Amino acid sequence: MMEARFVELKQAAGTVSRETFEDLLAFESLFRKWAARINLAAPSTLGDLWRRHILDSAQLIRHAADAERWVDLGSGGGFPGLVIAIFLKRRSGAHLDLVESNRKKCAFLQAVVTDLALPARVHASRIEAVVPTLGTPHVVTSRALAPLPLLLELSEPLLLQGGRALFHKGRDYRREIEESAEDWEFDLVEHVSLVEHDSVILDISNLRRRQG
Repeated sequence: MMEARFVELKQAAGTVSRETFEDLLAFESLFRKWAARINLAAPSTLGDLWRRHILDSAQLIRHAADAERWVDLGSGGGFPGLVIAIFLKRRSGAHLDLVESNRKKCAFLQAVVTDLALPARVHASRIEAVVPTLGTPHVVTSRALAPLPLLLELSEPLLLQGGRALFHKGRDYRREIEESAEDWEFDLVEHVSLVEHDSVILDISNLRRRQG
């Protein structure tokens, strides 16, 4: 079973070391332990945690393999932020900022960062308060946080100086793109999810407010 999981991980993320795989298994164990006490993800998805959450997060690495500075907004139960941080662990100079306002979830995020020695920092704060202090990352991520127009508003300070966003979106993503186009202009690439057949990864760059 473990070898089948390793194969699935490589299919989703590309090249993966055995050490990264073992860290992801350790993360899964920690997640389940904490999820028994606090709400980290929809209970209906926990039976398929590896695919629905871990593999779904890991596929982002395919689209930004060389990125070293990441910011994850609304990190919640650590998807995709902690999964990305595990991939960055053995990359010299890499770093990820996790932004989450819920204190219980922040405690979980910090426990995983500490236990797995991840190159990440947990910001227990509202997104609007901390984003202006984070500089310009290579990649901004967010999963199941907000509709795209609000995501762009929240991440604007991170994207205006050349940053790039990789946002998970479900079946209504086209409507969200249309709504965003009322106020924003941006370059967009749609990556079909390798895990969820009705989902995409929106790859957004060159964000600017629409004039007039």
